[in-house]
Amino acid sequence: MSSLSLAVRDSTTMLRRNLLHVRRYPSLTLNLLLTPVMLLLLFVYIFGDTMSAGIGGGGADRSDYLAYIVPGILLLTIGGTTIGSAVSVSMDMTEGIIARFRTMAIHRGSVLIGHVVGSVLQCMMSVVTVGAVAVAIGFRSTDATALEWLLALGLLTLVSLALTWIAVGMGLSSPNVEAASNNAMPLMVLPLLSSAFVPLDAMPGWFQPVAEYQPFTPAIETLRGLLLGTGIGDNGWIAVAWCLGLAALGYFWSTSLYNRDPK
Repeated sequence: MSSLSLAVRDSTTMLRRNLLHVRRYPSLTLNLLLTPVMLLLLFVYIFGDTMSAGIGGGGADRSDYLAYIVPGILLLTIGGTTIGSAVSVSMDMTEGIIARFRTMAIHRGSVLIGHVVGSVLQCMMSVVTVGAVAVAIGFRSTDATALEWLLALGLLTLVSLALTWIAVGMGLSSPNVEAASNNAMPLMVLPLLSSAFVPLDAMPGWFQPVAEYQPFTPAIETLRGLLLGTGIGDNGWIAVAWCLGLAALGYFWSTSLYNRDPK
């Protein structure tokens, strides 16, 4: 077999292993998935009328606010799901299975590839689940074209890939599972500090740069424009640039940590 065939075979095996872990231990995924669902229901049914009136300056209509927050909730879902990837990688490192893999005749990069691909698939399944909840409570995307839906799917996949590589690096650099979970928390906190729930111009002036100059805000604005059929301006290119930069950073960070000699 060629080296490429071996890499594909071993990566597929590692992917199957990670998917089996998700199926056998679903509690972590369910806990991470519960947070965005609860936030969605909370903001729509408790704060929806008030937030809609405050943002739009008109009458209270929670359906308008539902359409506004769904893109942010979807990216929050991705950020939360990737925390599970950091925990999973840290478990492999601390429990000794990585050391065992190093002694086996398998493609060296297949372990990380299995984690990354498995996490991206898990992120997309979580997005579909949360999206289904949003549709069930009234979210509609009637103004988006088929191309915009396709671009939205591509953006969600790209964000998942970028954040997964960052989460893998966090898991590899953490001394234990608890530290990995804590280190990856910014991936779920940053969406809360973005334009996910209120527009930038509704925030205090001192806080607006914090919300504007971070990766989640342009990604949320791009996804919102694609799903609602409105303009995205420069946010699309900025979001893609953030994703590619984070993916490259996470990849080189993760591979350097993984390839260094164990102490």
